[in-house]
Amino acid sequence: MTFKKLMLVLFLNSVLSMNTFSLEVGDKAPDFSLEATDGNTYSLQQFVNKEAVVIAWYPRAFTSGCTIECKSLARNGHLLKDLEVTYFMASVDPIEDNIKFATENGADFPLLSDPTKKTAEAYDVLAFYGIPKRHTIYIDKTGEVMYIDKNVNAETSAEDMASKLIELGVSRRADT
Repeated sequence: MTFKKLMLVLFLNSVLSMNTFSLEVGDKAPDFSLEATDGNTYSLQQFVNKEAVVIAWYPRAFTSGCTIECKSLARNGHLLKDLEVTYFMASVDPIEDNIKFATENGADFPLLSDPTKKTAEAYDVLAFYGIPKRHTIYIDKTGEVMYIDKNVNAETSAEDMASKLIELGVSRRADT
């Protein structure tokens, strides 16, 4: 087989195997069960009818933009903590890498690991080259997708999330 034929076969195979599903606002968000940097395993189902969920997908731990986004959420997470929301960053990195990344950047929120890439695929964030796009998915209390941010500014991620959640009508936590 010539190199050109091999490349054509590989290209056609990748096109045919591409996920044609597209997650849209109003869709039920796919459930997941992912290990997190805080030692817990989280699923979307555990938050249904309790509070909103935000998943900030990022390409790879320790890269420039991902580090900036993680630091934004660590520095300004207080803007999110007084809202009825649980928020995560998520990648396809192994949990060990995400634990180091979270520790190094002072993340006081869980980072989810999806090494099988199944959840990233279900959320339609997996790029053809095998890593997630920097997209943030906003999910309401019923488990429905409220908003998909495909133009994330890593530097102002926390501020932008808080602003969007307020715009979407997510309530502030009641003082206890």
